[in-house]
Amino acid sequence: MSSIVAKNRKNLVLISGRSHPQLSQDVANELGADLMGVDARTFANGEIYARFEGSVRGADVFVLQTYSNPVNEWLMEQLIMVDAAKRASAKRITVVMPYYPYSRQDKKGRGREPISARLVADLFKTAGADRIMTIDIHAAQIQGFFDGPFDHLFAMPVLLQHFKNTLDPESLTVVSPDMGRVRVADVWSDKLGAPLAIIHKRRDPLIPNQVSVHEIVGNVDGRVCLLVDDMIDTGRTIVKAAEALKKNGATGVVVAATHAIFSNPAPEILNSDVIDGVVVTDSLPLREEQRFEKLTVLSIAPLLATAISEVFKDGSVTSMFDGAA
Repeated sequence: MSSIVAKNRKNLVLISGRSHPQLSQDVANELGADLMGVDARTFANGEIYARFEGSVRGADVFVLQTYSNPVNEWLMEQLIMVDAAKRASAKRITVVMPYYPYSRQDKKGRGREPISARLVADLFKTAGADRIMTIDIHAAQIQGFFDGPFDHLFAMPVLLQHFKNTLDPESLTVVSPDMGRVRVADVWSDKLGAPLAIIHKRRDPLIPNQVSVHEIVGNVDGRVCLLVDDMIDTGRTIVKAAEALKKNGATGVVVAATHAIFSNPAPEILNSDVIDGVVVTDSLPLREEQRFEKLTVLSIAPLLATAISEVFKDGSVTSMFDGAA
């Protein structure tokens, strides 16, 4: 990969926003490329300015930004960088967003609600993006919101390799935390050679407006349970699921997720005695106060670098996941 980039380095330009500089540098290192210098600032009134410190004329430009708090500031910064690249005559502009912002607002649940995930796609198209690249998007239909190529990457191979090295499939059960994640959990089950269980949440008729009953479909008694999800926000849903598994005889509960949003008080909640470990990727930056003893963070940089290289070479991103793990 690095030899390909080195041979054509003048044509590949990797630009980083300010949200996750360590991830951007790690991706650049994997590519054997340099990050383009950017003069990026936020003025006193909150407006953002960005200017590239080198030419992008005729280049294949990749603008990398991920979406931790403050999401709206980082979104505007990436849009401005895409616009700057378009006006500087970049040949092709790929938006690299490991975590897609507003992905949980992918449809109208009630009247008078927005579809904000579609709005994000429209904004990037208007700004001048030719392509979007993201990892483990929350809702698959978002791929259709963008009028152009949309590369949906999967962190599963990275996470699976970790669990193949640390968990015994003979005593393991893969668990979907709700009905919406069953398809993904089923793939995990096949890859790890472990049975599948599902947590079905329903309302207790005796307690209005509260989900209080977690029914387990599948065998978890005497087994280590691997809860798989795409993201962890506050951690409350995951902990309730872990409590239900332990009450049904699980000897251990390990959580796997791609995106560690970790809104307060997630670290405190996830440090619960019912959870034995949490494994995430570095798709989002974690501050020191968001880390805790049971947490393991895996690097997503090699995955992003490989995908960027495939796009740059006009290769196949899909082939990256053929027979993965």
